[in-house]
Order: sequence, then structure tokens, then C-alpha cells
Amino acid sequence: MRDLVEGRLYGEVPYVRMGRGPPLLMATGLAAEHTNPSGFERRMMYRMMSPFAEHFTVYGANRKPGLAPGVTMSDIAGHKAETIEHDIGEPVFLLGLSTGGSVSLQLAIDRPHLVRRLVLLVSACRLSPHGRHIRAELARLTKEGNHRRAWSQLAEAAAPRAFRYPARALAWIAAPTMSAQDPSDMLVTIAAEDQFDADPDLNRVSAPTLVVGGGADPFYSTDLLHRTAAAVQDGRAVIFPNKGHGYASASRTAANIILGFLLAGSTT
Repeated sequence: MRDLVEGRLYGEVPYVRMGRGPPLLMATGLAAEHTNPSGFERRMMYRMMSPFAEHFTVYGANRKPGLAPGVTMSDIAGHKAETIEHDIGEPVFLLGLSTGGSVSLQLAIDRPHLVRRLVLLVSACRLSPHGRHIRAELARLTKEGNHRRAWSQLAEAAAPRAFRYPARALAWIAAPTMSAQDPSDMLVTIAAEDQFDADPDLNRVSAPTLVVGGGADPFYSTDLLHRTAAAVQDGRAVIFPNKGHGYASASRTAANIILGFLLAGSTT
């Protein structure tokens, strides 16, 4: 992972960067801390960025730290927009993963001129009711200091069906290293996404949009994935039947589909 460069963008937004070519901004999923990844999470981030780095300058960007209570998804998207304007200086290809997809979608609604193509990976216009419940449990258990149960129930929900119990066990073991000393930023982000519903504004998304998800994802239902793709100005959906949140987000097949979609717009 020597080719990873890390630092902070405008507004102290942490990022890692690799590759060459047009800018591709990857908005990462929900994290315990708004910092650059390390250890296992860093290896996973590298694995996610690698397929795109041959063709794009890939920025893996977390959210701005020190979020104030009551911050909205539009506020968080605004932080990303500021980094694009101040540090990248041109419209970007934008790939949002899970919660990062909510941020990316809001950015494409609020600042359409900054987005060349948009990919929502295991993300949609809002969380499903079950997804909201899982996130609410993460927040409740985190506030209670029960980090093992908080992360194990989240890992179980996100894992492929055959690996749910092993994922729960691994998260139970790893929870002390996954948890933040100060989880305030994560809790503020969860609250912002709980209120997030882009459905009324989807027609404002002008960038060609690809929605990729799993048909068995508890966070984003098939209906929400299709609804999001159908309501933007130029959208399409790729859904893996009977696959969950973790499969679609880590699948090499999904990465290849996304790469083809992005490359189709890299010369326009």
C-alpha cells in the first residue's frame, strides 16, 4: 500500500489518494471515527480503490470531524462540495458507499455542477425502516457503552447470509479496536441519515447515475434502489438477487460494472 498518499482536504476532511487520471471521489461508509483508516480498514479501503486507480485519481474521503449536533445530510454534503471546489478544482466522478451514498446523492442534488457521474453503491434515497432500526440500535448501544453488541449486530446485518454468525462473532472480538473513544461524530451522522430522505428531490440529479445494490440488503430495499434510479434524470440500477449489503459493496463483479460506467463518461 505504498502508493497510498494520505492527508486532509479543505475543512480537515481526511482522505487517502492513489492513481492517476480524472478525479474520482469515493465517499466512504459509516465509520466510528472521522479519520483516515488504519489496519484492516485501511487494507479494505485499498482493495476498494485499486480497481479504479489505473484510470482515475481516486480520493477515498471520510467526513469532516467535529460535527455539531443537528447537522443535516445537506450540511455534510456541503463539506464534500467545499473540498471539491478548493482542492480538486473541477467536477468529479462521485462514488458513494452506503452512508457515503447518502452524502453523495445530496451533493448531486445541491451542487449538480460538481458531479460528472454518480454511483450509489449499496445506497439509495433513504434507509429502509429495518435499516433505520439497525442504525438506531448501533446508536443506542454505543451511547450505553455496549460496543461489542453495537458492532456485532451491525456486522451481522451487513454480512452475506452464510457468514452472518461468523461476522457477528468477529465483530464481537474486534469491537474494542473498532470503537471510538469519542463516538460523537458517528452519532451525529447516524442522526442526520435517519432524517435523510432525498426522494422528493431526485429529479434534480442531472448526472448520469448508477445504483448498485443487493436484493437482500436490509438497509436499502430493492424497491428503494429501483425507485432512486428511476427518479433521477438519467439513472439505471444493477441489483444482485439474494445478495446483501456486504456482497454488493465488496464484489469484484460490482467493481467492474462500476468501472465500465465511469469510463463511459471519462471522455465526455
